[in-house]
Amino acid sequence: MEAHQHSPDSSSEECTVLEAPPGKNACPQHAGKVSDLYCSACDCALCEDCVLDHEEHPTVSLSQALEQHRSTLQERLGGVQNRLPQVSDALSFVKEILQQLTNQRASIEEDIQSSFEDLHKQLDVRKSVLLMELEVTYGLKQKVLQAQVDNLVRGEGDLMSICTQTEEALAGESCVANLQAEVDLRERLGELAGLGLPCQPEENDQLDLVLETDGLRKSIHNLGTIVTTSAVASQSEAMGAGLEQCVVGHPASVTIVTRDKSGGACKSGNAILSAEVFTPDGSIVDGEIVDHKNGTYEFVYMVPKEGDFSLALRLYDQHIKGSPFKLMVTRALEAEVEVSPSTTTATNSAANATPSTGSSEGAKRRGKSPGQKKKGSKRASSALGTPRRKTQNPIEDDLIFRIGTKGRSKGEFTNLQGVAASSNDRILIADSNNQCVQIFSNQGEFKSRFGVRGRSPGQLQRPTGVAVHPSGDIIIADYDNKWVSIFSCDGKFKAKLGSGRLMGPKGVSVDQNGHVIVVDNKACTVFIFQLTGKLITKFGSRGNGDKQFAGPHFAAVNKNNEIIVTDFHNHSVKVFTPEGELVLKFGSNGEGNGQFNAPTGVAVDVNGNIIVADWGNSRIQVFDGSGSFLSYINTSADPLYGPQGLALTSDGHVVVADSGNHCFKVYRYLQ
Repeated sequence: MEAHQHSPDSSSEECTVLEAPPGKNACPQHAGKVSDLYCSACDCALCEDCVLDHEEHPTVSLSQALEQHRSTLQERLGGVQNRLPQVSDALSFVKEILQQLTNQRASIEEDIQSSFEDLHKQLDVRKSVLLMELEVTYGLKQKVLQAQVDNLVRGEGDLMSICTQTEEALAGESCVANLQAEVDLRERLGELAGLGLPCQPEENDQLDLVLETDGLRKSIHNLGTIVTTSAVASQSEAMGAGLEQCVVGHPASVTIVTRDKSGGACKSGNAILSAEVFTPDGSIVDGEIVDHKNGTYEFVYMVPKEGDFSLALRLYDQHIKGSPFKLMVTRALEAEVEVSPSTTTATNSAANATPSTGSSEGAKRRGKSPGQKKKGSKRASSALGTPRRKTQNPIEDDLIFRIGTKGRSKGEFTNLQGVAASSNDRILIADSNNQCVQIFSNQGEFKSRFGVRGRSPGQLQRPTGVAVHPSGDIIIADYDNKWVSIFSCDGKFKAKLGSGRLMGPKGVSVDQNGHVIVVDNKACTVFIFQLTGKLITKFGSRGNGDKQFAGPHFAAVNKNNEIIVTDFHNHSVKVFTPEGELVLKFGSNGEGNGQFNAPTGVAVDVNGNIIVADWGNSRIQVFDGSGSFLSYINTSADPLYGPQGLALTSDGHVVVADSGNHCFKVYRYLQ
């Protein structure tokens, strides 16, 4: 008899019983028990059977503990989420520096290549050495920045990941089953909230090339140097009495010590450092930075009036430790003795480093003759425009009108700088702190303005110079963006030039060939570009030699296509050929006829006469084409206060940016 076999479908007395899943608050230690308490000491949920093992521990209700856990978790999440934008901003900033470093490397490589193409084959060895030095220097700096970028990328990823996990946990139910995961998240959030990420740049983007061509065949072995430092703003510091206070009209100084990312003192110079003293009305007092070539620098400045000021010290466009500083400017004691000739010489020597713009009282009255004595605390008499005796100024020009007050609306200015005049009867003003260019008719009627603040192409950050190309295009030097922008006549952005080459363009002009002349205030160099952006030539370096500059400001072009440059801290005007050969130099530091206290704006009339704005002496002087003094423009009716850009209008008048008074003025000019 065959055994009975069950088919797969046959029923069986044996069956699997499906148990209901445990409740959300079920005790993980005791089946069938529900947790309703929480042990604060052990960070765990308790059922009635668990309580016996935790009799001496503090307990709270489970619902209260879960609510407290959620609250703590939410607080930790908020802390990390608040940190994330800071890290993201730091990552973007360091990436930008790395990109600028790479751009600088490419730009310098192009300079090296183009310079060596014109030399004999014997220069090839030195070229290779320089390129290798560039690669090594770039590699070292790139390695630091790339390591920082990688670190920040990892940190940003960790922060974003933990935030996502925590947000998902918070979106779920609050229960014991998720408790351990939430505890882990809480601990991880705590770790990441205090994670030490390198948010300050650990390197800079400076890669400069110093390439002297004079005497090449005699010194070819040592030709060229890759210039850089390891200085970072977050570690660099300043010291000296000039950080906190100074006396009106007296030179004050500040010492800046540059340091690397570890706080070690830098031993070499050439760092890109800027310093500005901001007056209460928003205008800027210029000064001079002296590079001691050992990692320390001295900023020498002079303030024209008393009050509370701000001193900003930046390294690679970033504030150093403590910057901006609060600066109190006071007056000297009235009991000061009159200045002796020897004291005057010493004072002029100090002023040679940094010119002042005059006291606030002095700017409102007519000046004394240069020979008069004055108190040590008073400004130079000729700073006030025209001398008392009319015979000293044979050209009796008068103020026609002034336009502007301090403000941000149409026809108002804040620290206006450059001025240009077009052939179609327009006056253009570079309104520096308002980040725009304003356009007026020759009669002072407002026509239009354009400009959006920013650091992208087509935006303006600190426009300081303006010129009009024969094509009608408007050319603007943007000091803080380190490039020159080109706009159409109706303010539409077209292109930029000089990016990666310029360090601080101040003034712009156009020569008779339509080339763009850029005066780089920081680099102490004059660049000449085609309108397409191709560099034609450049000349000049920092110093007090004939072919050197110390803070050059503006330029003009005469009928011989010669370039006339105002050399601010060298208190002179220099005339060059388009190739950079010196033709003429005139002026010295002082208050007499033909002397300067930091010249700024410059223009040339149809007869070749040169008109110069004398910033520190707050006046306008006229010279013939050979540099001989002719006259003053009569400004006594409404004295100037720190004039900047200057131009000749199409109808033959002089227009000047009266920066300290936040207006521009038009004067009758007899040619």
